[in-house]
Amino acid sequence: MVLPMIEVRALGKVFQAETREVWAIGDVSFSVGKGEFVSIVGPSGCGKSTILNIVASFLAPTVGEVRVNGDLVREGTIPKGLGYIFQKDTVLPWYTVRKNISLGPWYRGASSDSVDRKVSSLLSMVGLQGCEEMYPHHLSGGMRQRVALLMTLACDPTILLLDEPFGALDTHTKLLLHKQLLEIWERLGQTIILVTHDLAEAITLSERVLVLSAPPSRVILDYRVDIPHPRDVFSIRESPEFTEHFQRVWHVLGEEFRHTDIAVSAGEGSPPHGES
Repeated sequence: MVLPMIEVRALGKVFQAETREVWAIGDVSFSVGKGEFVSIVGPSGCGKSTILNIVASFLAPTVGEVRVNGDLVREGTIPKGLGYIFQKDTVLPWYTVRKNISLGPWYRGASSDSVDRKVSSLLSMVGLQGCEEMYPHHLSGGMRQRVALLMTLACDPTILLLDEPFGALDTHTKLLLHKQLLEIWERLGQTIILVTHDLAEAITLSERVLVLSAPPSRVILDYRVDIPHPRDVFSIRESPEFTEHFQRVWHVLGEEFRHTDIAVSAGEGSPPHGES
């Protein structure tokens, strides 16, 4: 029997909010197969980013467990082969593009020649040839996010966790990065979990979409997007298949948004500040 790459089992997380405890994650279970692309959507405060942080070992669960390649994830011990892309780019402003992308391989003791070859290959993969000696303040937001992605890819991750990395970008730049991310995934075959507020983005990119309920969250829909790859991110949203998938997921997600709004309006509380 082949084990899933990532297993989340009966995961729960409590945060202390002022004078009371709040269950941000109630009872979440799912698995992700090797090379699979899965997106997580849900109302604000349902713990989407918290789940990623627990998988990455940045946080400990209150209950339940996470396993990566069969090994139990323990707080502070990052699973082997895991890369994380944050909401805000993590490019170092005092280094050039080349030096930023080289950091991981350098720390791992790679030779100068192999680092140069890897940097050149990665830059060509996302169309940033010629930007090697530029500093981050010379780059657009989309270009900086591409450099942040390449910084992670330079470490040869087998798993990518993406926490709303395209949320602050304009539509055109976002679509370009969608195209490049899919090309990278199809070429390198990483296992990917993407957290996003954008359902269209989730349908465009992923093979499965997990919908979380309002907190204390649980998985209320595990939906397979059976649109074949490769996908054209510029035309896919015009297809009847995309519309059908979007409507099916939105039927569940939209109702959850409605119930969350009713609960907040009735004064039943709100999630801890900063949780998504």
